[in-house]
Amino acid sequence: MGLQVDLNCDLGESYGDYVIGQDHKVLDYVTSANVACGYHAGDHNVMAKTVRLAKKAGTAVGAHPGFPDLGGFGRRKMEISADEIYRLIIYQIGALQAFCRVEGVRVQHVKPHGALYQTALHDRSVAEAIAEAVYAIDSSLVLFGLSGSELIAAGQKRGLRTASEVFADRTYQPDGTLTPRHDPDAFIRTPAKAAERIMEMIEQQQTTAVDGTFLSMRADTICVHGDNPEALAFVKELRKMMTAKQITIAAVGDKK
Repeated sequence: MGLQVDLNCDLGESYGDYVIGQDHKVLDYVTSANVACGYHAGDHNVMAKTVRLAKKAGTAVGAHPGFPDLGGFGRRKMEISADEIYRLIIYQIGALQAFCRVEGVRVQHVKPHGALYQTALHDRSVAEAIAEAVYAIDSSLVLFGLSGSELIAAGQKRGLRTASEVFADRTYQPDGTLTPRHDPDAFIRTPAKAAERIMEMIEQQQTTAVDGTFLSMRADTICVHGDNPEALAFVKELRKMMTAKQITIAAVGDKK
């Protein structure tokens, strides 16, 4: 059996009159869409539109819940108890489920956003609260998390199906976490370089950290950030290279 990988993008992150990303174009190239649920970005109009666009493109829909932080785009860590995190995850997934139900599609997966995602990488209590919320609302949902993280461990412990995620447009620290955004080396700048690194992750299950350390990686799903101005170019290049390598690109829910 050949290799199969999901290609995902964080989408639906516009808000009111503020437009972020090129969702209508990117959706034609990705297999899973992580849709903002109104806390870090998105609103009722944007969520409805994004689900509709994803359905038209045949792209699987996932919830992208974050901290309640519109002003900081969900990238500022908030001191919130595990019990409250459990409830805010349920609230956001439920909102997206409602829009999906109206359009006759289902929510395939859940991927936390920004600082919430980063916190769950090492904080076991936060990771377990997220996993518990996902399981409680729908145990068939797939939980996305950084390869090797506490979030993946918590999901597996709870009995969820998980998808280990790697990032096409970000670099890694020696401990396997993403390089902080304020660091000048945080981003992969060119689509070709991103595709080259992703192929190493898929084929060799490893990548190189910013200091040269080799890191083991499992790549079930590949993320490109939708607010990256080059997101469309990145997903096009990734699809081109994976197709050339005869790697099947399919949503995690279609895993053979």
